[in-house]
Amino acid sequence: MRKPKVLSFTGGIIIGALLTASLPMVWAGLGAQVGAKSTSKVVLENERVRVKEAIFAPGDTDAKMHTHEYPHVGVIIDGGTLRFTYPDGKTETLNLPRGGVGYREANVTHQAINPGREPVRVIEVEIK
Repeated sequence: MRKPKVLSFTGGIIIGALLTASLPMVWAGLGAQVGAKSTSKVVLENERVRVKEAIFAPGDTDAKMHTHEYPHVGVIIDGGTLRFTYPDGKTETLNLPRGGVGYREANVTHQAINPGREPVRVIEVEIK
């Protein structure tokens, strides 16, 4: 009695073609996070407050050193870790849990980098 072949030559070609066809979708999904850039956009502003949504993309090392003009409260929507670098070269790494909050005074200058694998999303409420 002959043993059945696990995979025929033709079956291997079909599976190979299907895998090759799916690679662009896999790379597109990975690129959504790996090649993503951090963003900050104003979602509400009036004479008393400015509210921004900041998304820190994983691995985005192009973040610029910036200064916060106003004191602000940050509410962590999607948590993770951020590494802050200050003009004097000092660094600080913070674990930001989902739902956590924090406060910073006005005129804080820093660069924020997300060393993690998932985006970190924060709502910043700047008090004018």
